[in-house]
Amino acid sequence: MKIKAEYIWLDGTKPTPQIRSKTKILEVNGIVESLEDIPVWGFDGSSTNQAEGHSSDCVLRPIRFYKDPVRGGDHILVLNEVELPNGDIHSSNTRSDLRELVEKYGDKGFKFGIEQEYTLFKGDVPLAWAELGKEPKPQGPYYCAVGAGKIFGRHLVEKHIDACLEADLLFDGINWEVMPGQSEYQIGPGDPLKVADDLIVARYLMDRLGEDYGITVSLAAKPKEGDWNGAGAHTNFSTKAMMQSSEVFEEVLEKLKTHHEEHITVYGDGIEKRLTGKHETCPYTKFRHGVSDRGASIRVPWRVAKEGKGYLEDRRPCANIDPYVVLSRLIKTISE
Repeated sequence: MKIKAEYIWLDGTKPTPQIRSKTKILEVNGIVESLEDIPVWGFDGSSTNQAEGHSSDCVLRPIRFYKDPVRGGDHILVLNEVELPNGDIHSSNTRSDLRELVEKYGDKGFKFGIEQEYTLFKGDVPLAWAELGKEPKPQGPYYCAVGAGKIFGRHLVEKHIDACLEADLLFDGINWEVMPGQSEYQIGPGDPLKVADDLIVARYLMDRLGEDYGITVSLAAKPKEGDWNGAGAHTNFSTKAMMQSSEVFEEVLEKLKTHHEEHITVYGDGIEKRLTGKHETCPYTKFRHGVSDRGASIRVPWRVAKEGKGYLEDRRPCANIDPYVVLSRLIKTISE
């Protein structure tokens, strides 16, 4: 039996890697049950900012596969790390760094969850602007709203929910955001590699489904200039020690404060436009934390403060982060 395998990977575009994919036809006996059933493949790295034309071959190494909810049947999505033909890790392969850190600090029991915000566009115009044919009313009625004139693109969002559930991602929910036509979905909680991998696949599915509606998905940190919210990827994190007692929070927060500038440099392109001190943000030049404070760099959820254990929310990452880089940075800061 022949099936379609959609190979997915992150390219070498800077400052924000882009998702690439292509289809391989596999001859299989029944359904694909393990990575051993999926061969390595290759691509032209000179067309993805990952190689020069005179030596352009790059290798796709399958690292996780999922049911393909778009094509259905026994077709699959294949997530890959990028390697060089000699087997070395490609310089654009940020997942390999996270993999090494997970192996090194696995005993700390890191768990993550990422809240992926995004903004829907029609051509070069935000979807709300395109559908209304004018400037929407100021922010206020759109967050977690219901009703025409408040919600834009629900048909795509609902399709995306179904697709992520069918692919068995760590998909935890969605909500409509403060800017019209802006939404978020949550991936996690789970182990670092699984959460980051599932986020990449969820992004792929949103982009792919958007094709069917002529809607593009922007991960820009500040998708619309003016008095409109930016888009983030708030990152929730914990360790075994944090889940047992908040006594370790002070040490963790002090480490995050000490390494604030290092985090800001890898927390997404356009962060200075988003973290301005307005629209539920703390200025990128400052670091502070607070209970239930969505204007802080790190929010301590009220329930965590009450129970004296749990997780923290890093509100600094932008929507366009490389999740492998962000989770690596958090693990390094907290562990080292």
